[in-house]
Amino acid sequence: MYKYKSIILTVTLALSLTACKKNFEPSTAIDENSALTNAADIETATIGTYAVLRNPSYVRSSHFLMEYPTDEIAQGQNSSDDLSRAYRYNHITTSGHATNFWVQAYFVIGAANKIIAAIPDNSSADLRQLKGENLFLRAMMHFNLVRVFRRPYPQNSGDNPGVPILKEDLTEEQKLTIARSKVKDVYASVIADLTSAADMMTLPKANPFASKQVANALLSRVYLYMENNAKAIEFADKVINSGNYTLLSQSEYPNYFKMAPEGNSETIFCIRHTKTEDQDFSAIGSMYYSGDANGNPAGQAQSGWGEIYASKKYYDFLSINPTDKRQVFLSPYRINGVLQYNTRLTPNTPMYYMNKYNLQEGIINLSSPVYIRLAELYLIRAEANAKLGNAQLALDDVNLIRQRAGLSGTALHTVASIALSSKSALDVVLEERWLELAFEGHRAYDLFRNGRSVVRNYPGTHALNVTPNNINQTITAADNRVVFFIPESERAKNPNLTQNP
Repeated sequence: MYKYKSIILTVTLALSLTACKKNFEPSTAIDENSALTNAADIETATIGTYAVLRNPSYVRSSHFLMEYPTDEIAQGQNSSDDLSRAYRYNHITTSGHATNFWVQAYFVIGAANKIIAAIPDNSSADLRQLKGENLFLRAMMHFNLVRVFRRPYPQNSGDNPGVPILKEDLTEEQKLTIARSKVKDVYASVIADLTSAADMMTLPKANPFASKQVANALLSRVYLYMENNAKAIEFADKVINSGNYTLLSQSEYPNYFKMAPEGNSETIFCIRHTKTEDQDFSAIGSMYYSGDANGNPAGQAQSGWGEIYASKKYYDFLSINPTDKRQVFLSPYRINGVLQYNTRLTPNTPMYYMNKYNLQEGIINLSSPVYIRLAELYLIRAEANAKLGNAQLALDDVNLIRQRAGLSGTALHTVASIALSSKSALDVVLEERWLELAFEGHRAYDLFRNGRSVVRNYPGTHALNVTPNNINQTITAADNRVVFFIPESERAKNPNLTQNP
């Protein structure tokens, strides 16, 4: 198992803007003339590839693009940062965060490709493990890219333009002129990489690193997004039944995001930040929370910007069941028991701070963003079963998650109870995904890939997009704004990159 001390002491990544501007050309911490000639070099280079994920240009920008278009957050005031456009669906071709995300994702892919090319398939178990980890990272990046920059797979059965697929056998000229592959071809490439990765990775790893079951977990998500429900269940079962992970107990659950990832039995894969890697006001959590290390909220800009809140829509839905332990992940800013409002907007925005990206190991803005966890695998299986007509099996998994959240009695779902409420099993599953996975980058995709709309009927800066003081904004699954524009700076380097409408 890799040692985190070695990550800090031996890996220094070249992430300057000059290096990043080279189209699809990553660099590593190892001298190019001697790189990848032995197992130690390959291991160090692999750790370096993981380390790119921690760069704010990737982790922060990707979060803004995946989470801010949802209906579970509210922006409380105007900001000059490009994140405002992600939230308000005012996309531009020169988006700083879209460009950061694109460049860093292909940076990781390029670095992974060098390692993949250097390791024969018949190598030792240690080297095959490293090749598998890099195949996973390549698949993860391509999947994230096609989510952000192209329409959901069910729309036109994956026949829409996707993103370029960057493999290890491309020439330098091909890298500079590569065109966009179709969505279905990107998914096929992701599945092939993850399948190979799962086969090659046989060594146990801590959750900040890839392993066989990490690859299987992402395969389950990918198949769900494709609506290949039988395969989604198959791979969810592999992970759930592996014995490698367990749901945290009711008593442990409120501290889920505060504990070190290595001690968390539910986390399957995360982007690990150690105590020395606190990003302070540049952290994801600085936008959501301002307060002390004990979770007591304070005024804006004391420990973080505190400008992005849980939406009133989400807060009200979560509050239907007062015993729901997931309320602990919200920290409403109150003074003498009175909820505070951000008055920079009309109507004023309630300041429901959110702390899923704060308070790790007692440090205010430290977090290790969770990419996939066991609760999601149960909910993937539930959604797939709901779509296959297996309502009871779907509700069994939903109720398991609800019971862990402290719900019981009439708060648990039955086939009869959902029928009385005129809801389908799929409705219930998607609601539970909303409650359980809120702020983790899933909500907009859950709605759009199921042909549903993002409906904002609460205060926030999205109201500035419509009639003054009209707080309603609806983005349908067919809206062009569901996806972001390909960065214009990348199209200037590669004339074969067509733009999204």
